[in-house]
Amino acid sequence: MTKIPIAELVDQGVKDLQYHYGEILDTFAKEINSWIKTLGQLLLLIPWWALIVVFALVAWRAKGWKLAAGTAAGLGLIYNLNLWPAFLDTLILVMISALVSMAVGIPLGILAAKNDKFNWLISPVLDFMQTMPAYVYLIPALLFFGIGKVPAVFATVVFSMPPAIRLTNLGIRQVPVELVEVGEAFGSKPGQLLLKIQLPVALPTIMAGINQTMMLSLSMVVISSMIGAGGLGGGVLEAISQLKIGMGFEYGVAVVIMAIILDRISQGIGRSLRTEDNK
Repeated sequence: MTKIPIAELVDQGVKDLQYHYGEILDTFAKEINSWIKTLGQLLLLIPWWALIVVFALVAWRAKGWKLAAGTAAGLGLIYNLNLWPAFLDTLILVMISALVSMAVGIPLGILAAKNDKFNWLISPVLDFMQTMPAYVYLIPALLFFGIGKVPAVFATVVFSMPPAIRLTNLGIRQVPVELVEVGEAFGSKPGQLLLKIQLPVALPTIMAGINQTMMLSLSMVVISSMIGAGGLGGGVLEAISQLKIGMGFEYGVAVVIMAIILDRISQGIGRSLRTEDNK
């Protein structure tokens, strides 16, 4: 039986892309890297305590004073461990990756909910994206953009986008048919139905997708330290390579604190949206 040369075909495809679009990709990577660096410098200008207050206020609005107190204590511990710059680097990468994933994923999820053929086509693609080992995404990211934060964002976006697409699709499909029929009876156009009925009703489910996207973004950003992403993941990688157990524990605790804060805040926002929807 003749072996199908999948590896050779993929390698050749990557080489062709690099040959034809290499300069465009390099320009794009430099531009994005410049924006990331500028954003990091701006955040460093803000006093650490002011950012903690902002996070605590957001947590209080999302879920109450207990989460606000826990958020302030957790971020204070990160600052006390001298991990604040690494925390900001990781936060920037997570936020950029999550925003890009949502900006692309939510419209695709809406399209999948509106078009059964597109849903049929994209479902196996999403299965492929979700089951592919996370480390595999680092290879094309490294080849296209080199070492640094830009390939980390690229790999993270691809890895974390499926939940945004799937749960947006699910949320819109679960909107009661009666509500859509009422809107149509009053003469609403498809765009008005989407913006005024379907998206508001589906928003709690979409928020669950955003929550999962943020968690996957954080996990992938940590893994992306292997290709020069830096941040908290870079500290974890350094601790592993040098067998520094204490250092690895400190960076690991910081990652856990960050994950819990982002998870609880996004869950709280989703729960409040669901409560308002039930009213």
